[in-house]
Amino acid sequence: MSGANGSTWRNWAGNVTARPTREVSPASAAELAEAVRRAAEQGLTVKAVGTGHSFTATAATDGVLIRPDLLTGIREIDRAAMTVTVEAGTPLKRLNAVLAREGLSLTNMGDIMEQTVAGATSTGTHGTGRDSASIAAQITALELVTADGSLLTCSEKENPEVFAAARIGLGALGVVTAITFAVEPVFLLTAREEPMAFDRVTADFDELFTENEHFEFYWFPHTGNCNTKRNNRSAGPAAPPGKLRGWIDDEFMSNGLFQVVCSLGRAVPATIPAVAKVSSRALSARTYTDIPYKVFTSPRRVRFVEMEYALPREAAVGALREVKALVERSPLRVSFPVEVRTAPADDIALSTASGREAAYIAVHMYRGTPHQAYFTAVERIMTAHAGRPHWGKLHTRDAAYFAEAYPRFAEFTALRDRLDPDRRFANAYLRRVLGD
Repeated sequence: MSGANGSTWRNWAGNVTARPTREVSPASAAELAEAVRRAAEQGLTVKAVGTGHSFTATAATDGVLIRPDLLTGIREIDRAAMTVTVEAGTPLKRLNAVLAREGLSLTNMGDIMEQTVAGATSTGTHGTGRDSASIAAQITALELVTADGSLLTCSEKENPEVFAAARIGLGALGVVTAITFAVEPVFLLTAREEPMAFDRVTADFDELFTENEHFEFYWFPHTGNCNTKRNNRSAGPAAPPGKLRGWIDDEFMSNGLFQVVCSLGRAVPATIPAVAKVSSRALSARTYTDIPYKVFTSPRRVRFVEMEYALPREAAVGALREVKALVERSPLRVSFPVEVRTAPADDIALSTASGREAAYIAVHMYRGTPHQAYFTAVERIMTAHAGRPHWGKLHTRDAAYFAEAYPRFAEFTALRDRLDPDRRFANAYLRRVLGD
């Protein structure tokens, strides 16, 4: 186990920094448990970080920072149970590649795969799906080191009350050391990307949602233009995007050119509406078929900050129309598309889809651009619709709000009181969102 002192930790977007007393990179659950016990003796708090893809300070600490770099790898693939058990620090991209090589896949995933499995699940990372839910909802068992240094395994059968909460635990219940996911035989998805007018997408949203296994769309602010994406299972054959077309769409348009457009918009905000009208029309329709992770995920090299709210699905279109009206009547200049996705209800205590079907509305701003006015105005719309913010994305809500927004909030906080009575895993963010 290696340890380092006093260096500064930064998240991916660069909007959160922390100066821990020391950093530790345990190579096993036993070493991690020892690090937690030692921190307790010294009266220090403990937080584990992943790849820093959260925009909130959920992993920040001035105590002991646990880096998961050595807690990686596949522990076991159980073909009888159709599960895979992985170490907590394993990046999703590595898990996806190993599963594909073994002829297996997760059922659904988000659109970025840089995160560690523990970081992604602990904050409620999700993709879009009519019937298949977040990554955390695909967990069948997990192992965590609790505040007293003991190793706790939980599943539907073993410590079920911990399992109900710890799949999206925000790092508040312990440090996750391993996760078991349900998997299935690898399958093909056909993606159909198609530009569509805002008025048509919003009018037909229920139909588009019902007819597709995975539907999402992006609206380009300052325009009436959207880009839609429908992913459905396919009998094949595989027909990935051609190398040149794939590079043009995924690298040049979505990363290279978009970076230039965002930089221009940051320097000269007045150019944004005109550029948006041109760039939102530059995307043409395309259809391709490939294995799931190559369809669900995309490289994201343009750095940004983000806020996302989960609304009851029936409220999403009305809320999005309010966001559009807000942008049109304000001096705001927004260069990033607004993303809309869905998820079925699940049974995880602090899941944004806990007990209700959700639609997600995500707003982004290019890193270094003032985002406060935009995010504050959008948040006002979202909270009026009983919205639940993504735990890893910017928001201003607190424990009093969440006690109303989540029917099982008290169940989570009571479990936290039992597992971490001395708040070994606390930080300023958790004090705000969970109370003390």
